[in-house]
Amino acid sequence: MAKQKIIFVSQEIAPYLSVSDNSKWGRSIPQSMKSLKYEVRTFMPDFGDINERRNQLHEVIRLSGMNIPISDNDHPLVVKVASMQPSRIQVYFIDNDDYFIKADTDSDSFGSNRADNDERIIFFARGMVETARKLQWVPEIIHVSGWMTALVPMYVRRLFADTPGFPQTKIVYSVLPESEVAELPVEFFEKLAAEGVAEEDLAPWRDMTRDRKMLEKMAISYADAVVFHTETPDPELVEWCETQGKPWQAAKGEGDDAAQYDLLYQSLIHD
Repeated sequence: MAKQKIIFVSQEIAPYLSVSDNSKWGRSIPQSMKSLKYEVRTFMPDFGDINERRNQLHEVIRLSGMNIPISDNDHPLVVKVASMQPSRIQVYFIDNDDYFIKADTDSDSFGSNRADNDERIIFFARGMVETARKLQWVPEIIHVSGWMTALVPMYVRRLFADTPGFPQTKIVYSVLPESEVAELPVEFFEKLAAEGVAEEDLAPWRDMTRDRKMLEKMAISYADAVVFHTETPDPELVEWCETQGKPWQAAKGEGDDAAQYDLLYQSLIHD
């Protein structure tokens, strides 16, 4: 019997980038899932603080080269890969010199204070899904975590809904304990519209404060289930889950939670 497949889309994965304890989850849960009964691949942005030489990243020419247009400019997609040890899980890094090179003004490794974060998350979501398509590796589960990844559920559900395999893919979104993000520009919605997102999908967000919590609500709305990586979830986001009819649970986000994640994935796959 073929193994079930999971794609993990993470903001930070140890040892490549370890800004917080979230990086331990980015490493431990994929490895735990592989040790059970799943095939696993992971994606993350190629942030400038990642030491490519030490971590043996190399460009995958056959996956690179696509231009992603944003705001009337073409931004080349560069895809790099490394092998997570000792599990040998493939980690794909989405890169572009315009968006992920470290800037002197960055407040942290993610560039959470950048004025162009709207374009950075659009580029990452598009690049991640396009790369998964090129790989022709259709997963049963896509598990997304972190504000930088928050558009991936919308892209899978709306812009790539007709892609073979994706309509059957279940999406899990993890709400992480993380720092705030600079407010996104109002042009964010027009940029999503240019991507092909319908106005009916943009309308619910236009009057919200364009912050991290809005991005989390967007991800929740297009996910099939939500995991809070805390024992005290944000009441506002819990209420949003319940209003949207999304099942949610709390988890520590550590390797010891492997059985809990396995039960969650199986419940979604066999729903």
